[in-house]
Amino acid sequence: MTKLMKLLTHRAFLVAVSILVQLAVLLVMLLRFNDYYRTFNLVCMVLSMLIVIRIVGNRSNPSYKIAWIIPIMLFPVFGWLLYLLFGGNHLPKRLRKRMQSVDRCMERELHGSYKADILAQKAGEDAGNMARYLEIAASCPVYSNTETEYFSSGELQYESILRELKRAERYIFLEFFIIEPGKMWDSILDILVEKASAGVEVCVLYDDVGCLFTLPRNYDRQLKEKGIQCCAFNRFRPVLSVHMNNRDHRKILVVDGKVAYTGGTNLADEYINEKVRFGHWKDTGILVRGDAAWSLTVMFLNMWEHAAGKHVVYADYRPERNDVSENGFVQPYIDSPLDDEPVGETVYLNLIAKAKRYVYLTTPYLIIDHAMSMALSSAAKSGVDVRIITPHIPDKKIVFELTRAHYLPLLQAGVKIYEYTPGFIHAKVFAVDDRFGTVGTINMDYRSMFLHFENGVLLYDTPSVLDIKRDFLQTQSVSQAVSAEECCSIPLGRRMLRALMRIFAPLL
Repeated sequence: MTKLMKLLTHRAFLVAVSILVQLAVLLVMLLRFNDYYRTFNLVCMVLSMLIVIRIVGNRSNPSYKIAWIIPIMLFPVFGWLLYLLFGGNHLPKRLRKRMQSVDRCMERELHGSYKADILAQKAGEDAGNMARYLEIAASCPVYSNTETEYFSSGELQYESILRELKRAERYIFLEFFIIEPGKMWDSILDILVEKASAGVEVCVLYDDVGCLFTLPRNYDRQLKEKGIQCCAFNRFRPVLSVHMNNRDHRKILVVDGKVAYTGGTNLADEYINEKVRFGHWKDTGILVRGDAAWSLTVMFLNMWEHAAGKHVVYADYRPERNDVSENGFVQPYIDSPLDDEPVGETVYLNLIAKAKRYVYLTTPYLIIDHAMSMALSSAAKSGVDVRIITPHIPDKKIVFELTRAHYLPLLQAGVKIYEYTPGFIHAKVFAVDDRFGTVGTINMDYRSMFLHFENGVLLYDTPSVLDIKRDFLQTQSVSQAVSAEECCSIPLGRRMLRALMRIFAPLL
């Protein structure tokens, strides 16, 4: 009885019921037009055609367009309405303008640090071109005077985070998609409370949908009572709203502007294998120490200024320059759904295009569009050793089936695919030719590439690239290879289902 009451009073249940009621009201209103069926049907057909023309003419991904055009044309009475409610990236104009204004502040703050031309002179035009793209398209500079440390597991990253948090003197910033009470978060929270009481500024930003089942609705108030500034990004409200599609999927932790972390690891116990959900949880992260940490600091302040509605004086948080053991170049970057620029996908495509010997990558979801599939296939057909590791134990069965639906064309092109047999792999990393790499939050799916706020770190000739490669090969050794014959041997019905799922993959 207690469990039932908790379920019935949980905010997710209440929000779901509210949305279903609103959909039911809309349906009833539409059905009442039965007396004017011909006129109503004609109006719906015209609206559907107008929506289809709008979709064809916009700048969104072609696969995303097709996935919406089919249901709109098949169901003209309701298809156009569903698209207006849930399709595309229709942030309210006021919200879009406010966030773009904040983004311009970030651009002004980082513009003077651009060094792509210097990178091109030292590391070649391939590196310079990749860095130049991020400077121009995302206002994200490349840095020297920076060292990095790659973490091959959430456990290793967690231990490092605890050490650095205890050294904080001025401020601590945390921005995470998921926070859940348990060993990991509780131990971090203890340090945050202690530091806040000692005068250190502590700010926590979490995504409200990401924490829908892990935190109570007013958790931000609980943290404020402990002396911690806190804000929930884009609250999940019981109304039909298009901007619920846009989530803050970033993972950023900054200490004094000198040290910063990012990667796939959220602040919950499964990420450090204190709680077992899908076998062994394999994740990765990276520490940035030195000048490049400032970019991640600005990224956090940029989102904080929007979410908390507080004006930020960036200069108040700039750290003193500290010389570190410089090895290579480091370029933190962000991806926003506001600018119609697929930064995350373009970084991945650039890495694949620059590869001459190998591309090793891990991803929890392999739900890719035609451009990404062709890039991987073309690289493999050109003699590049392309290897991908995905999970063997899924966290979402439908998404896992969809991931496997993308295997066959890649395998037939010569791409090698492996599934991580101990459990679920959540890491999003690339290693290319012992020279380039990236660690971040960006999954190889449509939501990460086009709808979510994401971030990553691009690496040029740093020791961490070789660490990523070694970790990949170690992970491959406990993974099983997938063959094209295996994919072709599944029953016809399941193959047809996978083909259908691939069409509608952008909507999942």
